[in-house]
Amino acid sequence: MTQQIEDYALIGDLRTAALVGVDGSIDWLCLPRFDSPAVFATLLGDARNGRWILAPQSGGRCTRRQYRGDSLILDTEWVTPDGAVRVTDFMPPTSAGPQVVRIVEGLAGEVRMHMCMAPRMDYGKVVPSLHRVGGHFVGTAGPDSVWLRSDVALTATNGTLTGDFVVSAGQRLSFAFGHLPSSQLELPTVDAAGNLAATERYWLQWMSKCTYSGPWADAVKRSLIILKALTFAPTGGILAAATTSLPEQIGGSRNWDYRFCWLRDAAFTVRAFLATGYVEEASAWRDWLLRTVAGDPTGTQIMYAVDGTRHLPELTLDWLPGHAASTPVRIGNGAATQRQNDVWGEVLDALHATRAAEDPPRPDEADLERGLVTQLEQNWAEPDNGIWEVRGPRRHFVHSKLMAWVGVDRAVRVLENHHTRESLDELRDLREAIHTEICSRGFSQSRRAFTQSYGSARLDASVLLMPRYGFLPWADPRMVATVDAIQGSLTRDGLVLRYAVGAEGTNVDGIHGEEGAFLACSFWLADALHGIGRTDEAAELFDRLLSLRNDVGLLSEEYDPITGRHLGNTPQALSHAGLVTTALHLANPTATAVQHRPPTWQEAAAS
Repeated sequence: MTQQIEDYALIGDLRTAALVGVDGSIDWLCLPRFDSPAVFATLLGDARNGRWILAPQSGGRCTRRQYRGDSLILDTEWVTPDGAVRVTDFMPPTSAGPQVVRIVEGLAGEVRMHMCMAPRMDYGKVVPSLHRVGGHFVGTAGPDSVWLRSDVALTATNGTLTGDFVVSAGQRLSFAFGHLPSSQLELPTVDAAGNLAATERYWLQWMSKCTYSGPWADAVKRSLIILKALTFAPTGGILAAATTSLPEQIGGSRNWDYRFCWLRDAAFTVRAFLATGYVEEASAWRDWLLRTVAGDPTGTQIMYAVDGTRHLPELTLDWLPGHAASTPVRIGNGAATQRQNDVWGEVLDALHATRAAEDPPRPDEADLERGLVTQLEQNWAEPDNGIWEVRGPRRHFVHSKLMAWVGVDRAVRVLENHHTRESLDELRDLREAIHTEICSRGFSQSRRAFTQSYGSARLDASVLLMPRYGFLPWADPRMVATVDAIQGSLTRDGLVLRYAVGAEGTNVDGIHGEEGAFLACSFWLADALHGIGRTDEAAELFDRLLSLRNDVGLLSEEYDPITGRHLGNTPQALSHAGLVTTALHLANPTATAVQHRPPTWQEAAAS
C-alpha cells in the first residue's frame, strides 16, 4: 500500500466515480457505473491490479491540490527543480458515457512527465488485449472495452500503455479515457477543453441553487457536492459511498461493499438536500424509490442497487490482498436481506419532509406509505438487526423502536392533514404504545441512559437522534443524562463510537475486532450538545470534526484518533450529511433547548 485512505480525492460524473491519489495515480474506478467491476483496483491491492498514473517522472506526493471553486474538478500541482506543472482531473456529467479527462498544463520551466495506464478488468483480475483503432487505443476483455485518446505518443506492452514526455510553460496536453460495450466500438470524439468548460458550467449552475450562507459555507458546499456526486443521475438513487472493502480496522475483516442505495442513508442525505434548497434531488430519489418498490410496497428491502436491483449477493474476491492487507475484499452485501425495522420510519420521515418542501406527492406514493406502515405494524415489536446491521443475534434495538414510532407518527400526520379518519385512532394508539414501551424498556435506570437494546446496559450512539425526530425534547432529563453517558463512556479521544466493541471475544455485532470512531455519530453528539445548551462544546467538537477532513474536504466513514487515519469506505454520504445537518443546527441559536444542569438520579428515574 502506497497511499492512505485520506490521500485520495474524488472525481465523478453522477454515474460512477474515481479516486485520485496525491501521487497523481487513479487507483479506483468502476465502469460504467458505481457498482460495476473496477478497471483500476490498486486501492484494494497494488499496481498489478490496475491504475493510471500521470505525474512528473521524479514522482512523489504533489506540492498542493484543490478543487476548482465549487466543483468536482481537481487541480493537482507539482513544483520540481526544473519547473511546475498542473494536472486537472474531472469527469464530465454532460458526456454521453462516462469519461475521465486529464489535462496536463505546464506552469513554469520544463517538466518531464510520465504516464502509465494499466487497465485491469473484473476488479484487477483480467488483462485486456490492447489495439489501436484510429487515434484511440482500445482494450477489450469479454463484454467490456475501454478506450484512451492521448495527445502524447504511447507504447502498448502487456496490456499497459506508457508514455514519457516533456511539458513546457503554457503548453497543454490532454488524455481522455472511457468505456464501451465490446460489441459497440463507435469511439467518441474528444474535446477536452470543451468538456472542461461544460463541467465547470454544470457545477456552477448546480451550486447556485444552494440556500445555505452560514459561517461554514465552504465546508457545507463541499459536502453537498460530495453528496451530489454520490447520486446516480440516470435513476436518482443515492449511494452510501463510492468504494468497497476499505477497512474499518486496518488489518481487520470489517470490510463491506457500500456502493449501493441504503434507504436509511439516503434518507439522511435527502434531509440534508432539502434543508439547503435541493428539492429536485429529494424528488428524484423519491421517484427512484417508487419505481424500485412498484408492485410490492409491503416487500420493501432496506437497500438496492443503483438501478433498483434487489438481488445483491455477497462474494469475496480472493485475488485482491485488500487495502493495507485487510481482507476479505467483498462485493455485494448480505445485509440486503436483513430485517432492519428502523428503515421504514426513516423513509416515511423523508417522504414527509419532501412534501413539506412543497413538492407534491406522486400518485402512487400513498400505496408506498401504506405498505411501509403495514410493515411497521407487523414487525415493530419483533427483534431485528438494527441500524448497524449486526450479524449477531437479533435484538430489540431501541433505535429501531424509535424509528417505528417516527414512521407511525408521520403516518398519523398525513391522515390528520387530509382530514380522514381512516385508521387514525388505531395509529394514534400504536404511536402511544410504542412511545410508552421505549420509555419503559429502553431507558436503563442503573446506566441512567437510553441503551442499545431492551434489557441491555450497552450504550449506542443512535439514541442521540431521539429529539431530532420529536420523540422527546432535549430538555428531558433522560436525554441530558443519555448525552452525558455517551460522551463519558462511548467516546475515544472525544470522538464517538457507534457502540462498544472489543478486540477479543464475540462482539454484539457478531464480528471480531475493533473499529474506529464513527464520524456521523460524532456529528450527532455535536447536535446533542447544542440541543441541551452546551453550545460551546458543540462548536468545539464541530470544529474538530471539520479538521479531520482531508486536504480537499473529504470524510470517510470512520477515523482512528490514535493514528490520525481515515477508516472505512470513502467518501461516506452519512458523514457528509452529518456535517451539513450539524452546520445548520449550530447556525440556529433558537434550537438550543435547555441550559445544561445534570439531572439527579431521582429526576431521571422518575421521568
